[in-house]
Amino acid sequence: MFTGIIEEVGTVERAGVRMTLRCQHVLENLKLGDSVAVNGVCLTAVAIGGGRFEADASPETLERSNLGELRPGAPVNLERPLSPSSRLGGHIVQGHVDAAGQVAGLERLQNGNWWLSVQYPHEIERYVVFKGSIAIDGISLTIARAEKGVLSASVIPHTYSNTNLRARRPGDRVNLEADILAKYVEKMLSVYAPGKLTVEKLLELGY
Repeated sequence: MFTGIIEEVGTVERAGVRMTLRCQHVLENLKLGDSVAVNGVCLTAVAIGGGRFEADASPETLERSNLGELRPGAPVNLERPLSPSSRLGGHIVQGHVDAAGQVAGLERLQNGNWWLSVQYPHEIERYVVFKGSIAIDGISLTIARAEKGVLSASVIPHTYSNTNLRARRPGDRVNLEADILAKYVEKMLSVYAPGKLTVEKLLELGY
């Protein structure tokens, strides 16, 4: 499980089903078999050493996410899993990408802030909620606007400077993961008939 707070921007050395990623901070205490979110996709470290780690990506992962479009030299967002003692600075991110979107715009605002707009597919429409959370290339962002298949979020200077957003251009493909809590609520609503899902029932289910 991840938080969507990017720890480091790494660099792709080798792309494809066996990826090699060059980085520094993320390698600290990284062990074989550990998970790392790469552009928001949960991958397993299968080799570590020499300032880099390797990870395997399945054909399904390469097709569903933007990992299949990466080339040597590309910057990627990296995050290690949440530890029991860590602060949950963003929101719960599983590293399971729901769909890929497309950058519609990245506009500079005042004081170093940016306005990011992303076109998203209809299949995640029900999870795109005003002021809700979404992970874009593994970055935890708050949806500030959503209309006609395009969601927008404000990006603070720190996030822009410390993620691969600074390399994004309109038309780029980005990974999208909807909030897992929204998916659980949707599941419960489909199980219980309208009017039967009450506050008491939610408490009984542990919410």
